[in-house]
Amino acid sequence: MNKIDSLEDRFQSRIDKEEKIEARDWMPDGYRKTLIRQISQHGHSEIVGMLPEGNWITRAPSLKRKLALLAKVQDEAGHGLYLYSATETLGISREELLDQLHTGKAKYSSIFNYPTLSWADIGAIGWLVDGAAIMNQVALCRTSYGPYARAMVRICKEESFHQRQGFDILLTMCNGSVEQKEMVQDAVNRWWWPSLMMFGPNDSDSPHSAQSLKWKVKRLSNDELRQRFVDMTIPQAKILGIELPDPLLIYNETRGHYDFGEIDWEEFRQVVGGNGPCNKERMAARIKAHEEGSWIREAAVAYAEKKKNYEKASVA
Repeated sequence: MNKIDSLEDRFQSRIDKEEKIEARDWMPDGYRKTLIRQISQHGHSEIVGMLPEGNWITRAPSLKRKLALLAKVQDEAGHGLYLYSATETLGISREELLDQLHTGKAKYSSIFNYPTLSWADIGAIGWLVDGAAIMNQVALCRTSYGPYARAMVRICKEESFHQRQGFDILLTMCNGSVEQKEMVQDAVNRWWWPSLMMFGPNDSDSPHSAQSLKWKVKRLSNDELRQRFVDMTIPQAKILGIELPDPLLIYNETRGHYDFGEIDWEEFRQVVGGNGPCNKERMAARIKAHEEGSWIREAAVAYAEKKKNYEKASVA
């Protein structure tokens, strides 16, 4: 047995024993690359995910809703920072991470390339999109990489609140006028399928799933998570009194789960590939914000350097 085999065997043994891998521990290059790809994509999704909701802050129907949405968008910014910090522990710089996002080398969740056409869309995002995110992220609290797992604990607590907030928006509207309930139904019709796409391609078409599961970077497969989300969401839809836009949804007594229709994977590939309804708009907004915020970053660095020099002079 050569040295590399021995290191990889010992690494996998630690994974199998549910030990957390920390930043200074030895890890295979593939494990490091997988984590950088997954955690950075997660971080990018949080940052880009601020955009569909941000333009509704000033148009929310009450001061209470404005404050709640503002707080949610602020939470998402914090989630992005937690995740970028976790990714940096793997030896990649923040500048490189952002460059990968802005040049299109790095991906983010396809869900954020759809438009928010009404206030009901904000509720649908909270209920469906954040609900799907929680389904995936609760499992990630037990991911094998320590910094990622610890970041997910706080993120999941806040995402759970966001999901309840979205459901409350929809429930309030469904108990309102006929027009409001129709608005909810329209939003759910548009967001249901993209929400199912959030879990990624079917396991048979996912090139990274098997290895990620072996390393326990992921704890459940794409299809397992998607099924759990469908099973969880259907009873909630009944409380709202709305129909999910899938005529094939039916409870399967044999499986003990709901059957559901086939996802439009061509649409998924198009959106992931940059051809979704809002891909260009989202990326243009991110690049513009990054460029216009350069003076803030420069000022922060200058202040930190000035403070450091002052402290050195005081000690001397």
